[in-house]
Amino acid sequence: MLDILRTLAPLPLVAILRADTADGFLPASEVLYAEGFRCLELTLTTEGALAAVEEMRATLPHDLVVGVGTVRTEQHVKEAADAGAHFLVSQIYRPHLVEAARGLDVPFIPGALTPTEILNAWEGGVPAVKISPIGPVGGVDYLKQVRAPLPEVPIMPTGGVDATDIPAYLDAGAVAVGLSGAFIGDALESDGDLAGLADRARAAMNALTDR
Repeated sequence: MLDILRTLAPLPLVAILRADTADGFLPASEVLYAEGFRCLELTLTTEGALAAVEEMRATLPHDLVVGVGTVRTEQHVKEAADAGAHFLVSQIYRPHLVEAARGLDVPFIPGALTPTEILNAWEGGVPAVKISPIGPVGGVDYLKQVRAPLPEVPIMPTGGVDATDIPAYLDAGAVAVGLSGAFIGDALESDGDLAGLADRARAAMNALTDR
Protein backbone atom coordinates (compact mmCIF):
# COMPACT_ATOMS: atom_id res chain seq x y z
CA MET A 1 0.00 0.00 0.00
CA LEU A 2 1.25 3.48 -0.88
CA ASP A 3 2.44 5.47 2.13
CA ILE A 4 0.41 8.52 1.19
CA LEU A 5 1.69 10.73 4.03
CA ARG A 6 5.33 10.07 3.17
CA THR A 7 4.52 10.65 -0.50
CA LEU A 8 2.88 14.00 0.24
CA ALA A 9 5.46 15.20 2.75
CA PRO A 10 7.84 16.95 0.30
CA LEU A 11 4.97 18.78 -1.48
CA PRO A 12 1.89 18.67 0.78
CA LEU A 13 -0.56 20.20 -1.68
CA VAL A 14 -3.48 18.41 -3.35
CA ALA A 15 -5.28 20.04 -6.28
CA ILE A 16 -8.92 18.89 -6.34
CA LEU A 17 -10.58 18.76 -9.75
CA ARG A 18 -14.38 18.85 -9.91
CA ALA A 19 -16.49 19.81 -12.92
CA ASP A 20 -19.53 18.67 -14.88
CA THR A 21 -17.32 16.61 -17.19
CA ALA A 22 -13.67 15.58 -17.13
CA ASP A 23 -12.93 17.00 -20.58
CA GLY A 24 -10.69 19.69 -19.11
CA PHE A 25 -8.92 17.52 -16.56
CA LEU A 26 -5.89 16.54 -18.62
CA PRO A 27 -4.96 20.05 -19.84
CA ALA A 28 -5.38 21.44 -16.32
CA SER A 29 -3.34 18.60 -14.88
CA GLU A 30 -0.53 19.27 -17.34
CA VAL A 31 -0.49 22.90 -16.19
CA LEU A 32 -0.50 21.93 -12.53
CA TYR A 33 2.29 19.41 -13.03
CA ALA A 34 4.40 21.96 -14.92
CA GLU A 35 4.06 24.38 -11.99
CA GLY A 36 5.20 21.79 -9.45
CA PHE A 37 2.07 19.99 -8.23
CA ARG A 38 2.57 16.27 -7.74
CA CYS A 39 -0.79 15.23 -6.28
CA LEU A 40 -4.26 15.56 -7.79
CA GLU A 41 -7.68 14.39 -6.67
CA LEU A 42 -10.34 13.73 -9.32
CA THR A 43 -13.89 13.66 -7.98
CA LEU A 44 -16.46 11.03 -8.92
CA THR A 45 -19.19 13.63 -9.20
CA THR A 46 -17.50 14.50 -12.49
CA GLU A 47 -18.65 12.58 -15.58
CA GLY A 48 -15.67 10.69 -16.99
CA ALA A 49 -13.47 11.03 -13.91
CA LEU A 50 -12.31 7.41 -13.92
CA ALA A 51 -11.40 7.51 -17.60
CA ALA A 52 -9.42 10.66 -16.83
CA VAL A 53 -7.52 8.80 -14.10
CA GLU A 54 -6.55 6.12 -16.61
CA GLU A 55 -5.52 8.75 -19.16
CA MET A 56 -3.37 10.64 -16.66
CA ARG A 57 -1.68 7.48 -15.42
CA ALA A 58 -0.85 6.59 -19.03
CA THR A 59 0.32 9.98 -20.27
CA LEU A 60 1.67 12.10 -17.41
CA PRO A 61 4.98 11.51 -15.58
CA HIS A 62 5.02 8.62 -13.14
CA ASP A 63 5.75 10.79 -10.12
CA LEU A 64 2.28 12.34 -10.36
CA VAL A 65 0.04 10.87 -7.64
CA VAL A 66 -3.60 10.65 -8.75
CA GLY A 67 -6.39 10.11 -6.24
CA VAL A 68 -10.13 9.70 -6.61
CA GLY A 69 -12.49 11.69 -4.41
CA THR A 70 -16.17 11.62 -3.43
CA VAL A 71 -15.96 7.85 -2.88
CA ARG A 72 -19.22 6.76 -1.24
CA THR A 73 -19.81 3.11 -2.15
CA GLU A 74 -17.85 -0.13 -2.37
CA GLN A 75 -18.42 -0.04 -6.14
CA HIS A 76 -16.72 3.37 -6.19
CA VAL A 77 -13.78 1.86 -4.30
CA LYS A 78 -13.40 -1.01 -6.76
CA GLU A 79 -13.84 1.11 -9.88
CA ALA A 80 -11.37 3.73 -8.68
CA ALA A 81 -8.78 1.09 -7.81
CA ASP A 82 -9.30 -0.59 -11.19
CA ALA A 83 -8.75 2.77 -12.91
CA GLY A 84 -5.38 3.10 -11.18
CA ALA A 85 -6.11 5.52 -8.34
CA HIS A 86 -3.19 5.83 -5.95
CA PHE A 87 -5.49 6.80 -3.06
CA LEU A 88 -9.16 7.41 -2.29
CA VAL A 89 -10.88 10.31 -0.55
CA SER A 90 -14.40 10.87 0.75
CA GLN A 91 -16.42 13.53 2.52
CA ILE A 92 -17.71 10.77 4.80
CA TYR A 93 -16.41 7.94 6.99
CA ARG A 94 -17.86 4.47 6.52
CA PRO A 95 -15.93 1.51 8.00
CA HIS A 96 -16.89 -0.83 5.18
CA LEU A 97 -15.40 1.55 2.61
CA VAL A 98 -12.12 1.70 4.52
CA GLU A 99 -12.06 -2.10 4.70
CA ALA A 100 -12.83 -2.45 0.99
CA ALA A 101 -9.96 -0.09 0.12
CA ARG A 102 -7.62 -1.87 2.51
CA GLY A 103 -8.45 -5.16 0.81
CA LEU A 104 -7.28 -3.61 -2.46
CA ASP A 105 -4.15 -2.03 -0.90
CA VAL A 106 -5.37 1.50 -1.62
CA PRO A 107 -5.12 4.22 1.08
CA PHE A 108 -8.48 5.74 2.02
CA ILE A 109 -8.75 9.24 3.52
CA PRO A 110 -12.26 9.78 4.89
CA GLY A 111 -13.91 13.08 5.68
CA ALA A 112 -15.07 14.36 9.05
CA LEU A 113 -15.84 17.66 10.72
CA THR A 114 -16.46 17.40 14.46
CA PRO A 115 -13.93 16.04 16.97
CA THR A 116 -16.07 12.92 17.49
CA GLU A 117 -16.24 12.25 13.76
CA ILE A 118 -12.52 12.85 13.35
CA LEU A 119 -11.60 10.46 16.15
CA ASN A 120 -14.03 7.78 14.93
CA ALA A 121 -12.45 7.92 11.47
CA TRP A 122 -8.89 7.88 12.82
CA GLU A 123 -9.61 4.88 15.02
CA GLY A 124 -10.82 3.10 11.89
CA GLY A 125 -7.20 2.74 10.83
CA VAL A 126 -6.92 5.35 8.10
CA PRO A 127 -3.70 7.23 7.21
CA ALA A 128 -5.27 10.67 7.66
CA VAL A 129 -8.62 12.39 8.06
CA LYS A 130 -9.93 15.12 5.79
CA ILE A 131 -11.74 18.05 7.38
CA SER A 132 -14.11 19.49 4.79
CA PRO A 133 -15.40 22.06 4.32
CA ILE A 134 -13.02 23.75 6.72
CA GLY A 135 -13.31 27.29 5.35
CA PRO A 136 -16.93 27.95 6.40
CA VAL A 137 -16.38 26.58 9.94
CA GLY A 138 -13.35 28.68 10.83
CA GLY A 139 -10.43 27.77 8.59
CA VAL A 140 -7.03 27.79 10.27
CA ASP A 141 -8.51 28.69 13.65
CA TYR A 142 -10.81 25.66 13.51
CA LEU A 143 -7.89 23.40 12.64
CA LYS A 144 -5.95 24.70 15.64
CA GLN A 145 -8.90 24.17 17.96
CA VAL A 146 -9.48 20.62 16.72
CA ARG A 147 -5.84 19.56 16.80
CA ALA A 148 -5.31 20.75 20.35
CA PRO A 149 -7.15 17.74 21.86
CA LEU A 150 -6.35 15.43 18.93
CA PRO A 151 -2.68 16.13 18.17
CA GLU A 152 -1.95 12.58 17.00
CA VAL A 153 -4.47 12.64 14.14
CA PRO A 154 -3.00 13.57 10.71
CA ILE A 155 -5.44 16.06 9.21
CA MET A 156 -5.88 17.32 5.65
CA PRO A 157 -8.03 20.48 5.48
CA THR A 158 -9.99 21.10 2.29
CA GLY A 159 -13.02 23.06 1.18
CA GLY A 160 -12.86 26.84 1.15
CA VAL A 161 -9.09 26.91 1.61
CA ASP A 162 -7.44 30.11 0.40
CA ALA A 163 -4.06 29.40 -1.18
CA THR A 164 -2.55 32.33 0.72
CA ASP A 165 -3.29 30.42 3.95
CA ILE A 166 -1.24 27.36 2.97
CA PRO A 167 1.65 28.23 5.34
CA ALA A 168 -0.76 28.88 8.20
CA TYR A 169 -2.51 25.53 7.74
CA LEU A 170 0.78 23.66 7.62
CA ASP A 171 2.15 25.55 10.62
CA ALA A 172 -1.05 24.61 12.47
CA GLY A 173 -0.25 20.93 11.87
CA ALA A 174 -1.96 19.97 8.62
CA VAL A 175 -0.20 17.08 6.86
CA ALA A 176 -1.43 18.37 3.48
CA VAL A 177 -3.77 21.02 2.15
CA GLY A 178 -6.45 20.48 -0.49
CA LEU A 179 -7.09 23.29 -2.96
CA SER A 180 -10.27 23.42 -5.05
CA GLY A 181 -12.98 25.98 -5.85
CA ALA A 182 -11.46 29.41 -6.29
CA PHE A 183 -8.00 27.92 -6.81
CA ILE A 184 -9.10 25.90 -9.85
CA GLY A 185 -11.34 28.70 -11.09
CA ASP A 186 -12.76 28.16 -14.57
CA ALA A 187 -9.74 26.19 -15.81
CA LEU A 188 -11.74 22.97 -16.26
CA GLU A 189 -14.26 24.57 -18.62
CA SER A 190 -13.91 24.29 -22.39
CA ASP A 191 -12.74 27.89 -22.67
CA GLY A 192 -11.18 28.04 -19.23
CA ASP A 193 -8.26 30.24 -18.28
CA LEU A 194 -5.31 27.84 -17.99
CA ALA A 195 -2.86 30.72 -17.74
CA GLY A 196 -4.71 31.96 -14.67
CA LEU A 197 -4.52 28.47 -13.17
CA ALA A 198 -0.78 28.43 -13.84
CA ASP A 199 -0.41 31.76 -12.03
CA ARG A 200 -2.36 30.50 -9.00
CA ALA A 201 -0.42 27.24 -8.95
CA ARG A 202 2.87 29.11 -9.05
CA ALA A 203 1.73 31.34 -6.21
CA ALA A 204 0.70 28.29 -4.17
CA MET A 205 4.06 26.66 -4.69
CA ASN A 206 5.81 29.90 -3.75
CA ALA A 207 3.75 30.11 -0.57
CA LEU A 208 4.87 26.59 0.26
CA THR A 209 8.57 27.11 -0.46
CA ASP A 210 8.67 30.54 1.25
CA ARG A 211 7.19 29.09 4.44
